[in-house]
Amino acid sequence: MKQLRLLYKYIIHFFSARNTKGHGVHSPFLFNFTTFILNNRGLYYIFPKIEWVRTTLLHDKRTISILDYGTGSDRERTVSDIAKSSLKSAKYGQLLFRITNYLKIKTVLELGTSLGVTTSYLASSSSDIRCVSLEGCPQIAKVAQENFKKLKLHNIELVVGNIDNTLSEVLDGIEELGLIFFDANHRSQSVLNYFNQCIPKINDSTVMVIDDIYWSADMEYAWEMIKKSSKVTSTIDLFQVGIVFFNPNLHKKHYKMHY
Repeated sequence: MKQLRLLYKYIIHFFSARNTKGHGVHSPFLFNFTTFILNNRGLYYIFPKIEWVRTTLLHDKRTISILDYGTGSDRERTVSDIAKSSLKSAKYGQLLFRITNYLKIKTVLELGTSLGVTTSYLASSSSDIRCVSLEGCPQIAKVAQENFKKLKLHNIELVVGNIDNTLSEVLDGIEELGLIFFDANHRSQSVLNYFNQCIPKINDSTVMVIDDIYWSADMEYAWEMIKKSSKVTSTIDLFQVGIVFFNPNLHKKHYKMHY
């Protein structure tokens, strides 16, 4: 049933979205965003290294214990199974890299480290980036940390624990956020709580990226509520992710684009 809903939503998106060539985008900032970020397919030296890590994870048969905060119970899964079901595709990991690279982001906050592939993309464009990533499960975080070591990424601060409890303290230690990536709890109440907690740390140039905006009707509701926020000035819906802008110079407008 869930797959049928996603297919239906994708068909609607496909026929209602515009291309990413910037046609119909009147803001110079958003025109440049679509031209130099969404349409940029250039390869960077770090991409093959991160994708090599992805490949090793897809073949990693180690079994680890997964802590489920929803039920309070543990369950066993292989690393390869987690990688197959939870890792963002290279296409979207590289999109996050391009955002941090082009906008010269200084501070990144990621909610949901998973095995660290997307985190690695977020942190790789510059060693000067401060990348703070929150992960609930200690065993998954341990594997992610191994991957950061393989890639020699020393600018990632990995915070382990229930994000509902750790986010507030993490935000207390951050002055301003350049990019925020939500890929943790997919319930609307949690997503909206995270959004509201992050708002005091945004500035006019902050970009927020929310994963799986059509994951469920509940997740879609969270996306619609975020779009309606008085703090949000424009959004770009790429179906897999939603991109949120807070620049007061942008007109309130919501774009759907193919990617």
